[in-house]
Amino acid sequence: MSTSTEVAPDPVRRRSLYRGDPGMWSWVLHRITGVTIFFFLFVHVLDTAVIRVDPNQYDEIIETYKTPIIGLMEIALVACVLFHAFNGVRLILVDFWAKGPKYQRQMLWVAMTLFVVVFAAGAIRLLQIMFSHL
Repeated sequence: MSTSTEVAPDPVRRRSLYRGDPGMWSWVLHRITGVTIFFFLFVHVLDTAVIRVDPNQYDEIIETYKTPIIGLMEIALVACVLFHAFNGVRLILVDFWAKGPKYQRQMLWVAMTLFVVVFAAGAIRLLQIMFSHL
């Protein structure tokens, strides 16, 4: 008489949903840059509102913005805005162009190339302005 022997199935190796694909990183960076831009706008509205309360305090706040650290933060803000803008155009094309999903990877590389070129030019100019005011 033969008996059936049950064999335990091989354990399923679970992989992370996020595998490091460039599209995944652009998604993450798009969210991070969006939040960064939101917080900048929030702070900008608050510091501009101070002028109605106390113009002298507003002048003091503006003086603190003329430091090299804030200059570097301004360059980072430009990077966030440019990345968010170029990637946003790419996302609009992926969503609303019939062939968008087919060419989304190529559009990502075009967007990143445009970002690097425009950001390099902007960063050079901002650094020149920052060092001329030191």
